[in-house]
Amino acid sequence: MARLFRESRRDSSHSSSSNGFLPPAAAASSSSALPSPFPDLGVPLTAADLREAAYEVLVAASRTTGGKPLTYIPQSASGAAAPASPASSASSVSSASLQRSLTSAAASKMKKALGLRSSASSKGVGSPGSGGKAAGPPRRPATVGELMRVQMRVSEPADARIRRGLLRIAASQLGRRAESMVLPLEFLQQFKASDFPDPQEYEAWRSRNLKLLEAGLLLHPLVPLNKSDSSAQRLRQIIRGAYDRPLETGKNSESMQSLRTSVMSLAGRSHDGTSDGCHWADGFPLNLHLYQMLVEACFDNDEGTVVDEIDEVMELLKKTWVILGINEMLHNLCFTWALFNHFVMSGQVDIELLSAAENQLAEVAKDAKTTKDPNYCKVLSSTLSSIMGWTEKRLLAYHETFNTSNIESMQGIVSIGVSAARVLVEDISHEYRRRRKEETDVARSRVETYIRSSLRTAFAQRMEEADSKRSSRNPTPVLSILAKDIGDLAIKEKKLYSPILKTWHPLASGVAVATLHSCYRNELKQFVAGLTELTPDTVQVLKSADKLEKDLVNIAVEDSVDSDDGGKSLIREMPPYEAENAIANLVKVWIKERVDRLKGWVDRNLKQETWNPGANRENFAPSSVEMLRVIGETLDAFFELPIPMHPALLPDLTTGLDRSLQLYVSKAKSGCGTRNSFMPQLPPLTRCEVGSKLLFKKKEKPQNLQVRVSQNGTTNGNDPLGLPQLCVRLNTLQYVRGELENLEKKIKTCLRNVESAQADITDGLDIKFELCQAACQEGIQQICETTAYKVTFYDLGHVLWDTLYIGDTATNRVEVLLRELDPVLETISGMVHNKVRNRAITALMKATFDGFLLVLLAGGPLRAFTRQDSQIIEDDFRALRDLYLADGDGLPEELVDKASSQVKNVLPLFRADSESLIERFKRMMVESNRSASKNRLPLPPTTGHWSPNEPNTVLRVLCYRSDETATKFLKKTYNLPKKI
Repeated sequence: MARLFRESRRDSSHSSSSNGFLPPAAAASSSSALPSPFPDLGVPLTAADLREAAYEVLVAASRTTGGKPLTYIPQSASGAAAPASPASSASSVSSASLQRSLTSAAASKMKKALGLRSSASSKGVGSPGSGGKAAGPPRRPATVGELMRVQMRVSEPADARIRRGLLRIAASQLGRRAESMVLPLEFLQQFKASDFPDPQEYEAWRSRNLKLLEAGLLLHPLVPLNKSDSSAQRLRQIIRGAYDRPLETGKNSESMQSLRTSVMSLAGRSHDGTSDGCHWADGFPLNLHLYQMLVEACFDNDEGTVVDEIDEVMELLKKTWVILGINEMLHNLCFTWALFNHFVMSGQVDIELLSAAENQLAEVAKDAKTTKDPNYCKVLSSTLSSIMGWTEKRLLAYHETFNTSNIESMQGIVSIGVSAARVLVEDISHEYRRRRKEETDVARSRVETYIRSSLRTAFAQRMEEADSKRSSRNPTPVLSILAKDIGDLAIKEKKLYSPILKTWHPLASGVAVATLHSCYRNELKQFVAGLTELTPDTVQVLKSADKLEKDLVNIAVEDSVDSDDGGKSLIREMPPYEAENAIANLVKVWIKERVDRLKGWVDRNLKQETWNPGANRENFAPSSVEMLRVIGETLDAFFELPIPMHPALLPDLTTGLDRSLQLYVSKAKSGCGTRNSFMPQLPPLTRCEVGSKLLFKKKEKPQNLQVRVSQNGTTNGNDPLGLPQLCVRLNTLQYVRGELENLEKKIKTCLRNVESAQADITDGLDIKFELCQAACQEGIQQICETTAYKVTFYDLGHVLWDTLYIGDTATNRVEVLLRELDPVLETISGMVHNKVRNRAITALMKATFDGFLLVLLAGGPLRAFTRQDSQIIEDDFRALRDLYLADGDGLPEELVDKASSQVKNVLPLFRADSESLIERFKRMMVESNRSASKNRLPLPPTTGHWSPNEPNTVLRVLCYRSDETATKFLKKTYNLPKKI
């Protein structure tokens, strides 16, 4: 089908200027006539030549016998003898013949059928002479014959000469019908140079008749010629010779006789071999060129409208059909073309002519279904292709062609274009016949093509206009300008054009907006592909695209409510722009850049952080304040982005900030170590040497517990793990944790204020910096424990390991440790934030209780305890508890009891006698080890979970029991040494 339309447009664009007829009104028309759709004749016959020849055929067919009015005889009376004298002609004028007198502009049946209005009054028409000037004042033609002469621009002298020639022919060939004569030959026989006012007019007349003979008998005969036809060869030679040596006309010369012989021989041929008349003007396409000249007489020379006497004119035209080989189908086709052509020449303002052409085309469509005559199909295709070519040139860009001032003509132009296309496809296209007809809706297909082509053209124009609109005064991005223009274009399409186009395509608006959607999508796709960062222009374009898309989709949905598929096919044709996704991706890139920048900042600044307690009154690190300031600025910048999806992208930002805060907290606690970093390595088990005092020289450092210290451990004032610095770290984590709630409140406030927020946007919204919260909780716990165990086992190690209960238990009691702990507690109480102060002191309390218990159970061979020492130990334990209770001003008693429960449970073992301890140990070992017996006990592992019910704990009490029973048991059972 597409090939057919391409060929039709190509054929319609090809025309011959020499043979194209020019209607009478063309000179005064505001628009040029269309090229003739009929094939070229191949001889240089002008429009005036064809018009005069057509007039001769008309007069002959109507049996003209008078000098002035035209008298014509109906076809049923054509066998009657023609009048032989002017007297008889005058008689026929006065008789009740078919000569019509034009007295008024009566209502025309044909005009009514075509939908044309009759003129209010007839207007005078001048009778142009041979020089083209009117003879006297304009007057109204008195008869149809007079009207035809005027309409066909035949001068009165020429008309008289034609009538005179026909009288001579009739006188010499009585009873011979016009269709049995070759008029050019007969006129050449009748007239000579003296019958013309000047030699030039005669020469032109003679040349025209010879060309007519050449066209009708040699180039376009009704019956195709044989190459060997001698008559054709002779006629061709005679015509060529006549150009070199003028042919003697007006007499029975030898040359004329030779011409007559050849012409009659060729004109007498017929398809069935019978000689039923002369065929000189009925060959295709000469007959169409001549008949079209007659059809043009139906249109007023000055106004281009159909004459009121169209009924009488048509009766005359029908009389020429037998000579020209015209039938009803060819007449309908020629008249359709003439109506359409005159509409074009009217400047497309005479809507009545367009409507009449449309009505006449309906008759052509009926005819096309009844015949497959190759000549008819050829001229039908050419004519309709020309009509369709003209309409499509306007409809394929109807936004340029039609506006509010001429929109009324669009309906008719679409209708006639679609009708022409339907005939071309359904009645001429072989491709269409081979396919199921129901598969192709020609009208819908063509209209859809018009819509898509016109909208693409309009889009391209709007694109150029948008580019020209952008300037320093109007910095709006081109695609934003374009989006608004396309939105306006879609509304115009819906209101102005779609109501017309819906006649043939129910989804006209939908197809239009789908086309615009696709065009803009192509531009937007290129724009998005080149984006690397989020800028105000970028956001503006993407927001404009999003709005445009919603508007276009709404139109498509509204237009397809009643369609079979509910508009699904149209919506599938409009894949989302995903402008929000493009914005989201750019914002995610923006977020990643900010988060990465923040992480880099954390790395750089924490390397320079000294955790100096004098940096501020609150005793937290300045870097934490700066970090939270940067995070606040990042949030402000995020909510200032002119994007419509802050709520949707907020989780990406908060997650990134949460991880950055987590990184800060992790690095703040890193390098501090853990409680295990300061826990001592337990010495090997030994037994006491009974009967001697455990004395050592003061110069000798006792070989006791070895403490694992972090590599960062130093004792100078800049120690990053000093007690004040650890307190600053602890405060910093507490400060960060406390500020998280403020950040969450800030986010909710900003969220309510953004342009895209809904009233209840924050209802039920749970914004939590969970990673940072967990990291702070863990970090605070870790630093509390680290601080406590560092102070206990490292800072106070010289008291705990080198003094407490060394040698004489009663001499080296816990008071020394208590004195050392006082300033530590004062430092913690004075520096640490009140919300974590008790946690820090609690951790210190647990560490001192652990240290106290380790001295009792793993203090090394320089310590030994008797049963009597248990009272001293218990008193020291109570003093240690009282330190943290602080007479009710310290930690809650329940908390102290819980932390000291392990020590409290173990101390009764020091009061028990060695025999009961040994029996207790053996029983537990047998119960926990199936292979064990009281005579053979394995060494219990050290678990570190000290308990009176744990074998290793009981064993250690025995190791530090200074009596013979315990020592012998340990020697016998495990062969433990007395010294390390």
